[in-house]
Amino acid sequence: MNKTKVVYTCQVCATQYPKWSGRCSDCGSWNSFIEETTKAKNAIRFDRQQGFAGTQSTIIPLTEVNFSEQTCIPTSLTEFDRVLGGGLVPGAVILIGGDPGIGKSTLLLQTVCNLSKQLKSLYITGEESLQQIKLRAHRLELPEDELALLAETNVERIIELAEQQKPAIIVIDSIQTMYTDTLQSAPGSIAQVREATARLVQFAKHTNTTVLLVGHVTKEGALAGPRVLEHMVDTVLYFEGDQGHRYRMLRAIKNRFGAVNELGVFAMVDNGLREVNNPSAIFLSRDNEPAPGSMIMVTWEGSRPMLVEVQALVDESHLANPRRVTVGLDSNRLSMLLAVLHRHGGIASYDQDVFVNVVGGVRINETGADLATVLAILSSLRNYPLPHDLVAFGEIGLAGEIRPVQSGQERLKEAAKHGFKRAIIAKANAPKETIENMEVIAVSRLADALTCFGK
Repeated sequence: MNKTKVVYTCQVCATQYPKWSGRCSDCGSWNSFIEETTKAKNAIRFDRQQGFAGTQSTIIPLTEVNFSEQTCIPTSLTEFDRVLGGGLVPGAVILIGGDPGIGKSTLLLQTVCNLSKQLKSLYITGEESLQQIKLRAHRLELPEDELALLAETNVERIIELAEQQKPAIIVIDSIQTMYTDTLQSAPGSIAQVREATARLVQFAKHTNTTVLLVGHVTKEGALAGPRVLEHMVDTVLYFEGDQGHRYRMLRAIKNRFGAVNELGVFAMVDNGLREVNNPSAIFLSRDNEPAPGSMIMVTWEGSRPMLVEVQALVDESHLANPRRVTVGLDSNRLSMLLAVLHRHGGIASYDQDVFVNVVGGVRINETGADLATVLAILSSLRNYPLPHDLVAFGEIGLAGEIRPVQSGQERLKEAAKHGFKRAIIAKANAPKETIENMEVIAVSRLADALTCFGK
């Protein structure tokens, strides 16, 4: 019999110690240890003939490796396929995280119900009853004839049934509720999440089965469980958005089969998630009359441009330290832009509260929003409305220079397609050919951009 031992595992970095300690020496977190009982031997036994990735454990030259182009399985949701890199890849393990109630289970239930017509699919729930899944499918008016359901949390039992039924797609909702008999800790602990995921990954690679995992997130927004969980899977997706808004954004953080930072936009309606094929038209809905503090920028999300509105409100501050609040942008980036605006633009805001918001709940991670943000701040500070047909994009350096961004030509074409007539961009992004019905104002310094509409 395997002997058992007691270890203390850090809930942040998964480091194990034989004795309890108040502070983890690896990650520095305090009071993060929990007591776990585990078997002394490794919980997962791998087949010596079949490695962890499902290939024969022999050394062969790279030139002799058999290569076949992976065929993606379309999910019938164009936005979901865009984020995945074309569709579901056989043998891939996909992890989807997001806030509670954001729509993770709804998205996966819609996907497997539609795919079950052509591929054998299995939906495994560890949080809800089968009647609840049936009720959701009926409310969303999904096809229910071919989808198989299973309410189980034991990984060994799941793998045993999956080997018998041989489904092509498996959904695990959620990975934090799964446990393995080889460990005695509670479901959801770091050890259980790590070992359960390792067994499911090994099963997916050996049987060429696509496995989709639903993951919980912490209050900080990161995926719950060990950090190694994101390294074990092939694709990591995050569902973003405010539950008060109807729009949801699905973003790829890691993808071994496609581009990262792709963004899929969905709208939550009565019958589930509906894909938004033209998100720019939605995020551009604003008043007919120009208002101070509003500016349109062209951001680049994955493989496509997208127009969003940046709003700024600058007001006199009665505090010793004026407030700097951002929604959808990096707050540290805003502080830097205000310093550059003061140093190279001659416009001070040290006695002003500055609030910046990206309309629609979109989060901008690129530096191409710098120029549009500065123009929106100046528009609010001077109470000067910017023209409705004006867009801007470009990175601002600490020396006051306007730096180019990627895919400038495609951004300009997207803006012209939506009826914009003027664009302020970096000089290095100036197109070689004239864009029809578009006046391009290429600038190299921040001072030049401020004089385009009156400093």
